[in-house]
Amino acid sequence: MTASSDFANACDSSTPGQAPEPALSGVTVLDLTRLLPGPLAGLRLAEMGAHVIKIEDKGAGDYAREMMLGDGQSPPSAFWRLLNRGKAVERLDLKRDADRSTFLAHIAHADVLLEGFRPGVMARLGFDFETLARIRPSLVMASISGYGQQGPMAQAAGHDINYIGYAGVLDQLADAGDAPIVPNFQIGDLYGGAQAAVQSVLAALVSAQRTGRGRWLDISMTHEVFRSNLVPAVALHRQGHVSRAGTDLLNGGVPCYQIYRTLDGRYMAVGALELKFWETLCDVLARSDWKTRHWALGQEVGGKDAVALRAELAAVFASASQAEWTERFADADCCVTPVLRLEEAMAHPLFASTRDALLP
Repeated sequence: MTASSDFANACDSSTPGQAPEPALSGVTVLDLTRLLPGPLAGLRLAEMGAHVIKIEDKGAGDYAREMMLGDGQSPPSAFWRLLNRGKAVERLDLKRDADRSTFLAHIAHADVLLEGFRPGVMARLGFDFETLARIRPSLVMASISGYGQQGPMAQAAGHDINYIGYAGVLDQLADAGDAPIVPNFQIGDLYGGAQAAVQSVLAALVSAQRTGRGRWLDISMTHEVFRSNLVPAVALHRQGHVSRAGTDLLNGGVPCYQIYRTLDGRYMAVGALELKFWETLCDVLARSDWKTRHWALGQEVGGKDAVALRAELAAVFASASQAEWTERFADADCCVTPVLRLEEAMAHPLFASTRDALLP
């Protein structure tokens, strides 16, 4: 049982003492996707109880099988195993008549089809939505692409870094020198692709149950990320341009919402954005004189006092190790926490019921 199903079961008290049926029990999903966004969407649906059939070609299959293998390791990789556990796997060549017939037989009983080919490929294979809907009118087909099924860039190749670059998101992930970083958390793939597909599929399934008619979902990773770029948009409407690193409320412009380096070269995340949290932080540090130096009391965001106080706080946090600061703030309700490495997060009690999600 997954952590997500544990949570769902904990929230369902309709049958006391008896685990409820998973929310998507009886739903069949065909997963034609590769790499990260589509397979993760399929995994999330499987975790909710759907029967997911992953269909790979008879050649190399999903490229994720060979990606990020360790020395001496044989495929499938941990990357593939993390994304595809709990799915049935079937190999089909959709250009061969026998395998095409097998695929269409699956369609006749499927509720959801996930595909991540470039726009037009499914139609060229003879599997466009109109054709499939004649076989299964209630089918929900989600097409996940970089730039959408229509438009000037529909056929352009891309990866996560390209999608978030176009959407104005990568520009906001900047270091102290205002240069974009290369994030190891794939925002476009994970949110714009997988999560957006899951939420759209779930809504479409509700509609299909009500009306008996499915629909074709156009999931553009770039457009999904673009429309979620909300906080920078606030700055755009306020001042005509987005704020650069260290100049706005949530990108380093206030000392109460910042990352500070510790004596041992680790980091603490300070999220004392509200005045009450900031005042508690000042109490922990025995610096009551800092309590009035807060944006809610008129401190200019990104201004001289904010910059000066940020330097003072940096000197304080640099005087002790991350472990010492973690212990010191453990019982203080002020949103000051350690920046953990993944191996540390895996061992943390907070993730005791969830760590299996990252074990291939």
